[in-house]
Amino acid sequence: MYGDGGWGGQQAAPQAQQSYGGQQQQQYPQQPQQQYGDWGTGDQHGYGDQAYPQYDQYGQQYAPQQPHHPQQPHHPQQPGHQQQPQHQQHQQPQYDQNGWPTGSYPQDPYAGGPQDPYAQQPAPYGGEQSDYYGTPEAYPPPEPPGRRRPEPEPEPEPQTDWDPGPDQGEHAFFAGGDDEDGRDGEPGDRRGRGERRGGGGKEKKRRSGLACLVVVAVFGGGLAGVGYFGYQFYQDRFGSAPDFAGAGNGEQVTVTIPKGSGGYAIGQVLKKMGVVKSVDAFVAAQAANPDGKNIQDGVYTLQKEMSAASAVELMLSPKSRDNLIIAEGKRNAAVYELIDARLEVAKGTTAKVAETRWKTLGLPDWAVNHPDVKDPLEGFLFPSSYAVAKGQKPEDVLKQMVARATEKYEALDFETKAASLGLEGPWELVTVASLVQAEGKTHDDFRKMSEVVYNRLKPTNTETNQKLQFDSTFNYLLGQSEIDISESEINSNPDPYNTYTNKGLPPGPIGNPGDEALQAALKPTRDGWMYFVATDGMDKTEFAKTIAEHQKLVDKFNASRGD
Repeated sequence: MYGDGGWGGQQAAPQAQQSYGGQQQQQYPQQPQQQYGDWGTGDQHGYGDQAYPQYDQYGQQYAPQQPHHPQQPHHPQQPGHQQQPQHQQHQQPQYDQNGWPTGSYPQDPYAGGPQDPYAQQPAPYGGEQSDYYGTPEAYPPPEPPGRRRPEPEPEPEPQTDWDPGPDQGEHAFFAGGDDEDGRDGEPGDRRGRGERRGGGGKEKKRRSGLACLVVVAVFGGGLAGVGYFGYQFYQDRFGSAPDFAGAGNGEQVTVTIPKGSGGYAIGQVLKKMGVVKSVDAFVAAQAANPDGKNIQDGVYTLQKEMSAASAVELMLSPKSRDNLIIAEGKRNAAVYELIDARLEVAKGTTAKVAETRWKTLGLPDWAVNHPDVKDPLEGFLFPSSYAVAKGQKPEDVLKQMVARATEKYEALDFETKAASLGLEGPWELVTVASLVQAEGKTHDDFRKMSEVVYNRLKPTNTETNQKLQFDSTFNYLLGQSEIDISESEINSNPDPYNTYTNKGLPPGPIGNPGDEALQAALKPTRDGWMYFVATDGMDKTEFAKTIAEHQKLVDKFNASRGD
């Protein structure tokens, strides 16, 4: 009906169609249509052996091709009878110079005749078919394939300054339109810009305004962030660090610097305590001071709001450090009293903490669960200098001392070397060192004293029968330091710490040995020393290998006292 589209089917009509104003329409030869029927014969069979009309590429109906056979007279098909198939032979189609096929084709038994290709079509109102190619709204008549021209492309819509349409990729959020506004299925429907603006202009303005605010907020926040971090970067790299002025505001504060802290870590502690204003200021001041690297760990008494340079100078001065000094050989009872005094707490506070919380203070596994030990922390309050000041807790001070001792014993490899010395572990090695520290007077004495201990512990010792017979252990038992101890007093006390009446080592250390005593316990002399006597009663110790030599030393000691 419409050009190339043709008619999609054929209907029976009571009368033949008049084509184009009563004039007979020129009939074009039909292009053969490939048929599928019996394979190899070219016969067409429909469902139920009924033949169906065939159409060319322009929608025109034509009859099946039957070359080389005479035209059979047409008989209308009666209902209930099947149409006999016609044998056909394929013929190569020929085309003219315009692309139209040439040759003749047999008529379709349902066609209305060659003079009217549009026969059997119902005529519109009045029995006369109108000319569909003669009205202004009609499609142009079909042209041969060789003369067809491509369809012109649609002209693009005119561009505007800022409001591209949806076809140009504008997002629906900024376009102000909804998906429901479009009318799908209407060909050629393009709503003009006036329609979009007229129908949803206010909504679009509201959305556009909101979008602009969002964009401005995002970009404004980004610029502010970039500016802030840029300023911070400049200050960190090129600007001077914030700093207080002067030597402080008069308010004292106790600052503890952990062991191994560098300049930056020290600056962080000082800033946290309010001493300096910034870490960078302190680091710069420490680097500018020639002795800045000599700042050590410990407790310092400083002031708040000090300039970084003033803080560095005060930390390098002894005025800021009044450390607690633990001397070699000091017993724990004396150390507890010193800690109480430094922390300004009630007397006995630290001793109570040591008695009740010793398991939580960091002792190594090999230093616990020994029987008859009077103080489990004895030998683990390592002699050294400790930063202790008012405001600290006793347990924190004790932990610091125990950690220092444990670190020292691990560095000397006590666990491995104890067995090579005939001892049953590092605990006994610390005990030996405490005896050496208590009985020795000088560095030269320590190694000889160490040999005396090991020689008396030997099972082959027949001089003392494996008894140490040290006054220092008896004095520890009684909490005293006496030189003159009567034999009756010594022999009557069966306490395990009394080495006059008990063989072997005491249950545990009797003091806190220093580094020299520890080294002497690991490397005793090999000269055969068995006895020793403090011949002047105080500082001079002499050694002997036999009981006879020992007696001479005793006589010398008595002579020094006027006996």
